[in-house]
Amino acid sequence: MQLETERLILRKFETDDAERLFLLDSDPEVVKYVCTPPAKDISESENVIKMIQQQYEDNGVGRFAVIEKKSNLLIGWSGLKFITTEINGYKNIYDLGYRFIPEFWGKGYAIESAKASLDFGFYDLDLPVIYACAHSENTGSNHILSKLGFENKGEFEEPDGICFWYELKREKYNSKK
Repeated sequence: MQLETERLILRKFETDDAERLFLLDSDPEVVKYVCTPPAKDISESENVIKMIQQQYEDNGVGRFAVIEKKSNLLIGWSGLKFITTEINGYKNIYDLGYRFIPEFWGKGYAIESAKASLDFGFYDLDLPVIYACAHSENTGSNHILSKLGFENKGEFEEPDGICFWYELKREKYNSKK
């Protein structure tokens, strides 16, 4: 399975993606707001890929590797994840997430890939609602979620601080479709 936008390809993670994923996961700026220390070894990224591949098997969805068409490079990840453990009082929900290598920040890739993921969730999976969360100090991510139409439904506490909880219902989603 694969999603495509004007500038991006979103596809399932492959074992060969470990090197580029490590470039992402080892950057302190990338993981600043996610309560996870920077990866120290490529084996950590290999294990993340195995975990995501297991999510594809178990839940039919998982985060996608985001490939920039122009360079053919993995520049980050984006997509839906089915969360089975409780977060902010919710479980068994679909969560939108994204993370990009800093040199690709500010180019609209998070919004572009998120829209493809939301289209997939609402129109292909027929989901009534999709959730997201972002650390309260992560102004970039909070701006993106608001721009996508997510409603801030409140705050909750994580070990690394206060996070905002977002919800987007299908009937309020404005897509190009």
